[in-house]
Amino acid sequence: MKRFALWLAMMSQALSGEIEFENNSAASWLAHAPPVPEFRVPASRIEWEPRRRQIRARLLDLLGKLPQRPKAPSVHVVSQEDRGDYILESFRFDNGASDQVPGYLLLPKDHARPGPAILYCHWHGGQYDKGKIELFEAEHTPESPGPALARRGYAVLAIDACCFGERQGQGPGGPRERGGAAELTASKFNLWVGRSLWGMILHDDLMALDYLASRPEVDAGRIGVTGMSMGATRAWWLMALDDRIKAGVAVACLTRYQNLIAHAGLHHHGIYYYVPGMLNHFDTEAILALIAPRPLLLMNGDRDDGSPVDGIRVIETHARSIYRLYGAEASFRSEVYTGMGHEYRPPMWQNTLAWFDRHLAD
Repeated sequence: MKRFALWLAMMSQALSGEIEFENNSAASWLAHAPPVPEFRVPASRIEWEPRRRQIRARLLDLLGKLPQRPKAPSVHVVSQEDRGDYILESFRFDNGASDQVPGYLLLPKDHARPGPAILYCHWHGGQYDKGKIELFEAEHTPESPGPALARRGYAVLAIDACCFGERQGQGPGGPRERGGAAELTASKFNLWVGRSLWGMILHDDLMALDYLASRPEVDAGRIGVTGMSMGATRAWWLMALDDRIKAGVAVACLTRYQNLIAHAGLHHHGIYYYVPGMLNHFDTEAILALIAPRPLLLMNGDRDDGSPVDGIRVIETHARSIYRLYGAEASFRSEVYTGMGHEYRPPMWQNTLAWFDRHLAD
């Protein structure tokens, strides 16, 4: 009877348009899995705030036994270089898990200080040799995002995520193991010691945020976060976990997990992406809800198979309801672009710049 009830619930969601099944296998797997608790929007902020704290605590618990973050990370500045509009600082810090995390910090010149700042999260795309160098390329963004943001007065910080850039060959598999093989090994190791690779990626990002907020050139009350693809997912997870981030822009990769399963789309995301046990508690809409009432701009294409549109619509509905509790409906904006896939076009980039200028600039 229980399985039949689960099946009826899944079919009800399918008929309502919340989940559209790609095939019978996806429907069967979901129907025979533990039911995902429904995310219910409370009637008031008074009811929501304790629930919000519970969800955040649960997220941190699901990420696993992460290393303790020091109050102030011990950062080694490797070099500083004058690049005209900004100073480029190269640095590294120990993440507490036997890994050195390298990063770049762009500090604008000739701007009032302390000023606003952006934590920039690079994408994945299987480009393990890149990472933070994405700041200086126009391959995924219409222009090089680091210098462009620095010219507008933002300090910009980016690090290499685990297995990317300078961190290739630094995983538990040793220097000869690189790319996807190294990422898989890092995932296995972290699961064995009671944490997820995704948890460690976010842990390193939060340490980077700690460093950014500590800089005298930065107004810690005006820090934003942005990225595309994996970088987008890092951005909204970080906003959910840390209220110090005051505004965010996430491009692509807005994925509701049940809908991804239903569309037989698990292969569209790498192993780093998966958090054990999460669907025993909630889906993506619960994470996004933690961001309210801070300004959040989401931009996705309707032909991006890694982010089914029916799932995006569910997330939007719940997020808007939570923002409404704060009277902050205008602070949440989600755009789904017709005929677009997993990409970042010039109008989207202009929206990104305008969003940060509106919510973080003087």
